[in-house]
Amino acid sequence: MGAGGNKRDEKVVAMSELEGKYLTFALGKEEYGIGILKVREIIGVMEITSVPHTPEYIKGVINLRGRVIPVLELRIKFEMEHQEYTERTCIIVVELSGESGAIQVGMLVDSVSEVLNISAEEIEPPPSFGTTTNLEYILGMGKVKGKVKILLNVDHVIGKGALEQLEKL
Repeated sequence: MGAGGNKRDEKVVAMSELEGKYLTFALGKEEYGIGILKVREIIGVMEITSVPHTPEYIKGVINLRGRVIPVLELRIKFEMEHQEYTERTCIIVVELSGESGAIQVGMLVDSVSEVLNISAEEIEPPPSFGTTTNLEYILGMGKVKGKVKILLNVDHVIGKGALEQLEKL
């Protein structure tokens, strides 16, 4: 078997590692998914206190049961146009590993859809667009019920530099 066969086997192994439950949510017309094990809770939009000198996509912080949690607006992070919040807009609180331990971060999304169990056969690697586009935050493309769900690596969506900044808030 040539080197091409090994590369295919590596992709199959990588996709089987992505198999599992995903919380799916919408931003505009696109559907995204994040591993359910990263999700701590889903809350409605609440008062967000802005923090000066932070990147534009860091909306601010919320007080969630006495804990201060930074909130990102994924629309801005993904360079989508801003949209007014609706009754379906919510914050997905995820837990990430930071330098000083676990850190919780809220992500503002248009709406939460459902929890899906996505098998390895339904996941493909991210497409190559033939450019230097930074796609490290995409784990793969889930093909579920005739639609494509973009499966996100939450740690990379937030980014190491941003995570360090969020830990200081």
